[in-house]
Amino acid sequence: MRLVEHFEHGLDAPICLTWELTYACNLACEHCLSSSGRRDPRELSTAECKAVIEELQRMQVFYVNIGGGEPTVRPDFWELLDYSVDHGVGVKFSTNGVRITSERARQLAATDYVDVQISIDGATAEVNDAVRGPGSFAMAYRAMQNLSDAGFENFKISVVMTRHNVAQLDEFKAIADTFGAQLRITRLRPSGRGADVWSQLHPTADQQLRIYDWLVANGENVLTGDSFFHLNALGSTPLPGLNLCGAGRVVCLIDPIGDVYACPFAIHDQFLAGNVRSPGGFESVWRTSELFTQLRHPQSGGACTSCSAYDACKGGCMAAKFFTGLPLDGPDPECVRGNAELALATVGAAPRPDKDHSRRTRQVVLGLPGTRRPIPERACDASPLTGLDRS
Repeated sequence: MRLVEHFEHGLDAPICLTWELTYACNLACEHCLSSSGRRDPRELSTAECKAVIEELQRMQVFYVNIGGGEPTVRPDFWELLDYSVDHGVGVKFSTNGVRITSERARQLAATDYVDVQISIDGATAEVNDAVRGPGSFAMAYRAMQNLSDAGFENFKISVVMTRHNVAQLDEFKAIADTFGAQLRITRLRPSGRGADVWSQLHPTADQQLRIYDWLVANGENVLTGDSFFHLNALGSTPLPGLNLCGAGRVVCLIDPIGDVYACPFAIHDQFLAGNVRSPGGFESVWRTSELFTQLRHPQSGGACTSCSAYDACKGGCMAAKFFTGLPLDGPDPECVRGNAELALATVGAAPRPDKDHSRRTRQVVLGLPGTRRPIPERACDASPLTGLDRS
């Protein structure tokens, strides 16, 4: 049996999983897949998080991708990081850089089985800050400098591709090379707040081709998180990585309150498999949930199976289809063969993301260069970290 066939039928434990420790965040990125901003008071406690880590150790999960929100604003973040490493579960965490001081960078550089991923969405402050907020580029750049100065080799620089930064691919790579880091580019999904801006931000058809050509030329040294397998239909050279949706098969998401979803990009009740606080914990959810069992059955490719490129792209991304109102066995909304155009033109109301932890604002304005950003109504909306330890 080929390796991909093992993946299609699911594994006894996820190869890795995404764990969002908190919805609290000092930024309010326009495309945030989890609509983060405000802390949920029902967050898993330190003891509960440690119990999950112990489960992952027993299940022999290789590593966990920790995110948020901004995970480092949890007062117990560094304690949980050490606990995970001490229990043989590697940690890769994504951060906007707010807590990556020189001292923390030195601590991280001296810790095994930890990787750090700094998020930027523009190679310049103008492009980045339009989406991620004023001052966010300088904050991330300072964190990268601190990691580099501390001797942390090969940390990751993560970029969500939008129509405003595709032209900066070479510049992103140059930034990574400057710091001895590795570039990681991922696909914009219409998830969370991204659902509101997807039509304005997702790359055009010409830009999709540019991304594919650039990855063919540079892909050996660039990570993608298997984001772009839908682009394989563009040519005879397959992009590195798994050309298969791994939701509920090899990956999943644990959110801050312990809910387990099939996919980090599909935070919606339709993809909710259970909760780690339930009897049997995470292991029971992974191995016995009805949703995951269903996802591990052979999936229909629908009309896509008649396309000559189906074996290369496997119909694309489940979350992207769902949040644009397309059937899960239909074409990807960014199908490079144009097979989704008619379906998108006739689709009704798309399902809305049903979880929102955004800070309240007077207006929702896409922060592209030259536009005005939302004004907070209350002080606590501007400071979502109120009440949290700031060390």
